[in-house]
This record gives sequence, structure tokens and C-alpha cells, in this order.
Amino acid sequence: MKILIIFNRIPYDSTDVTWNGLRLAGQLKKTGEEVRIFLMNDSVDMARDICKAPEGYDQDLSQMLKDLIAQGVPVKVCGTCMARCGIHKNHPYFEGAEKSTMPALAEWVVDSDKIITL
Repeated sequence: MKILIIFNRIPYDSTDVTWNGLRLAGQLKKTGEEVRIFLMNDSVDMARDICKAPEGYDQDLSQMLKDLIAQGVPVKVCGTCMARCGIHKNHPYFEGAEKSTMPALAEWVVDSDKIITL
């Protein structure tokens, strides 16, 4: 089964929504599902090395994303959002986070069995 997870939120927004989404992606991957991640809006910060957990938060969301990439989960980042969104605008992205487009997202949507947006 092909599962697309679309993240939209700033990684550290005082909730555990992004953390739980990454945990779900990891669990789905472990069970043999084909997982793909697309970052939009302020979630693009998650793919920047400069993005660090705030004091008192015990999870490194960027490292979790890197770990998923290392396990073969493709991660695409909205190219328009890369320059427009996040608190770390115009900072570089780490390896494995592929600059992408709305047409590429549309292809993934059509090609997915399930889509989750967070």
C-alpha cells in the first residue's frame, strides 16, 4: 500500500502532531508499507539542519526525518515553500530532502492509496 503523509505545521508548535506523524511514518515503514512524505508550509523547517528542538522538548524531529530518509522513505519539500515559509527562511536543506513542486505532489496524491495530512 502506498501512503502519503503531507506535513503542514511548523515542527515545534507546542503540540506533538508532527512527532506523532513521524512516528506513524516509521511504524508504517516497519510494517512494509510504502511511505512517502511531502513537506509544505512551515513544516519545511523540519528539513533544515538549523531547526533545533526548543529547550525542554525531548525529541529531535529533524533527526527523525533524517532517519526515515536513511530507511528509504522519500521526502519532498515544496520548492515555493522553501523560500516563503518557516522561521528559518532561506537556510539550506539537508541531504535527502528533495526540492519539489505542486505537480509532483499531485502525482503522488493520484498514485497513493491513502493520504494523511498533518
